[in-house]
Amino acid sequence: MLSHSSKSTPHFSNDPLTDMLQGLRLDGVEYGRCQLAAPWAFTFPARQEACFVFVAENGCSLLTPDQQWVQLSAGDAVLLPRGSAHALASHPDATAQPFPRWQCKALTRNIFDFNAGGEDEACLLFYGSMRFNLDHLHPLMRMMPDIMHANDLLKNEPTIMHLLEAMSSEVAMKRVGACGILARLADVLAAQIIRAWVEHGCGQTTGWIAAVRNPEIGHVLAAIHASPQRDWSLSELAKLMGASRSSFASKFAAIVGETPARYVAQVRMHQARQWIIRDSARISEVAQRLGYESEASFSRAFKRVIGEAPSYFRTEREGRTVPTAKGTAARNANAKMP
Repeated sequence: MLSHSSKSTPHFSNDPLTDMLQGLRLDGVEYGRCQLAAPWAFTFPARQEACFVFVAENGCSLLTPDQQWVQLSAGDAVLLPRGSAHALASHPDATAQPFPRWQCKALTRNIFDFNAGGEDEACLLFYGSMRFNLDHLHPLMRMMPDIMHANDLLKNEPTIMHLLEAMSSEVAMKRVGACGILARLADVLAAQIIRAWVEHGCGQTTGWIAAVRNPEIGHVLAAIHASPQRDWSLSELAKLMGASRSSFASKFAAIVGETPARYVAQVRMHQARQWIIRDSARISEVAQRLGYESEASFSRAFKRVIGEAPSYFRTEREGRTVPTAKGTAARNANAKMP
């Protein structure tokens, strides 16, 4: 049985999206500025990191993960939260080749500049990759679509121009500390892409987008993600929404797509997985953090959600291969959830 400590109600802003993004962290992998004159076309394979593209000048075409061509204009931004395979081209008919990362000019450790193409007017892109602090199987990541397309980001976010000018300046001037500064600027850009997409770019009525748009459910999700170590009861969550337990449970399931208990269990166990893999926490310590009376009861709950015992993920500290999110997803496809 779980303990019921830490009963104080957390305080949240009037913006559920802000509350949820506060718990979402990004660590930059690499960033680049690409000036590409038509004709050009490059493919990008699937990767573990999230990818973002911002079209600063002129336009190009994007081949989405579901093999549909989408026209991007100056001011458009795209974020692929799961790093899905995609392609960028001056025109869909252009002959594509793998992006020649080895031809990029390294400005600092993880910042590059790239110029290619023909003699026509150049398209200016900012391209980057980053890691979320959540793995791909985390409920919040699973509710995100494969691609977020924020149309007219410059029009809807007028301050973005100053951010892009700062990014361009850091790339061009090669100053001390440019790598860290550009990483932080790119993190802000990615957060703005998510926000703009939520506010202007999608009309979904279920799932993550509907959840964060809904002022009642959005605050509940923010509370769960802000305190995953807490043993949230149905009554506590219903109280946050100001509704009866039955009314809350029904509305939560209709918007999020699963029951509150199942969602809370997933958030808690994926947090436990992060503690074990990222922080090298002992299983007994993780069990105690989550309020379990014994390591055995925690391990059983963990396996029901994740599909493997927590000890399975200690292999990283022992120098062996840790399962990827993709591999674990395949194994867990039919796993029984609580």
